[in-house]
Amino acid sequence: MTRKAPRPTAVSPDPVLPPLARLEVRNLATIQTLDLPFQEGLSVFTGETGAGKSIIVDALGLLLGSRSNTDLIRTGEDDLLVTGHWAEEIASRRVSSQGRSTARLDGEVVSLRELQEWAQRRLTIHWQHSAVSLLTPANQRALLDRQLPAEHAAYASAYRTWLDARTRLERLRASERERARQLDLLQFQAQEIAQIAPQIGEEEPLQADLTRLSNLDTIAQSAAHALSLLSDADENALGFLNEAVRALNAGARYDETTGQLQTELREAVASVQAVVGELRAVAEDQAPDPEELARVEARLGALGKLRSKYGPTLDDVLTFHAQVEDELAALTRDEQDAGTLDAEVAALHADLTRVGAALDAARRKRAGPLAQDLLDVIRQLGMPHARLEFQLSPLADAGPHGLSDVTLQFTANPGEDLAPLADVASGGELSRVMLAISTVLGADTPAVVFDEVDAGIGGSAALAVAAQLRSLARTRQVLVVTHLAQIAAQADHHYKVEKSVEGGRTVSRVRRLDQQERLEEVARMLSGNTSDAALQHARELLHAVS
Repeated sequence: MTRKAPRPTAVSPDPVLPPLARLEVRNLATIQTLDLPFQEGLSVFTGETGAGKSIIVDALGLLLGSRSNTDLIRTGEDDLLVTGHWAEEIASRRVSSQGRSTARLDGEVVSLRELQEWAQRRLTIHWQHSAVSLLTPANQRALLDRQLPAEHAAYASAYRTWLDARTRLERLRASERERARQLDLLQFQAQEIAQIAPQIGEEEPLQADLTRLSNLDTIAQSAAHALSLLSDADENALGFLNEAVRALNAGARYDETTGQLQTELREAVASVQAVVGELRAVAEDQAPDPEELARVEARLGALGKLRSKYGPTLDDVLTFHAQVEDELAALTRDEQDAGTLDAEVAALHADLTRVGAALDAARRKRAGPLAQDLLDVIRQLGMPHARLEFQLSPLADAGPHGLSDVTLQFTANPGEDLAPLADVASGGELSRVMLAISTVLGADTPAVVFDEVDAGIGGSAALAVAAQLRSLARTRQVLVVTHLAQIAAQADHHYKVEKSVEGGRTVSRVRRLDQQERLEEVARMLSGNTSDAALQHARELLHAVS
């Protein structure tokens, strides 16, 4: 008796993250402009062969950081632009005909990696070539370890602790001469910087002092010249100012404004006299001080030497000094610990082996039920004779992810031995295995896209794939590019991609179909026409879903 497909066991995606609400595309391949709203549930994209159905997937792939290709830019245009809207958040990517790519999040320019990390939390694309990721042992192991977060985290922690201790031990086992040479170098560097004791920001005032000390004669001469003009010459500024004050005496008796101006002139005289006093000190006290000049030059030279060796800035020098001190402390600590480190590494390795054995035991316990859950779905997807199991192969020594390799063994054909999935699965089989994984384990994002997941199937298998996609759409926004009427009939929202020639140029357009248009499109997919018989068949298929 055929078992029912299991419910997804993975938790739903973060409810804070919304599904894709809208996609805008400009100058991508045969699309000139596109503004496409999306809803939750299952959305399908259909159309004639060659209409450009997968362009939608290509556009979303650009937001996920896929490699840009100038061939995607519409002929004659300078660039393409893809913009995705997630509630109040907006992500976009522009690719120019020169190959430059600009990514933005909410209008702010970001790196392509930042855009990729942001989008990967909101969108997953399963295209046929991406299903190839299932072929790597690391991804096959991750499928199983996703079910064992506590055991995997415990092993990862034990592995890091053991690896750090082993690295220290290997460093200690290096030749004594090399360690002594390193200690001598570090001690010299630390002492050289400590003796000079540089201070952040001290170079600028020192440079100003050097400039002043190097130009004392010029400073004194300019002060003396100014003194001559202000007070020391036979005719000088102070004399003229004082005469101007006296000249206003008569008028000040009779005019308040004149009196006020006389007062202001007296204040000016006082200010000039103060300046004269300071200038005289400058002119008379600027005797060169060779020792001070030598001290400043020596300090600047010492700081410059440090910057040339450990710089380029004093901040860099001090950072380097802190690193040297840390390395010295580590080497000293290593020497002190040398007597006990061997035993510590051995004890940590024993603990790692224990934790690794517990991880392998948990893997073996979970592998059978998980493989059976996947197999229940896979057999409904057009592979009734498929077999699948997780195989654990012991490693020669502990690795970063455990004591064993984990690989998926698979066969789709009766009478065939199990073999590594990478060796025996076709592209279509890989896509359906990926769909089974998404159904059983759930997707990690609120939106999931499938491109040509129905390759090479039909009949009852197509119905099973459609049912699985609809089931997945209960907890995710699912977008599917398909050529199968059985899948299209399951959709909550049906979009058609159409290609036409306008003004001598090929143009692809995407529109959402109404009820009658959808009936005709499903009929076309079933029979290649919209005859009465085809329309009746389409009605039956759509009615069976509703």
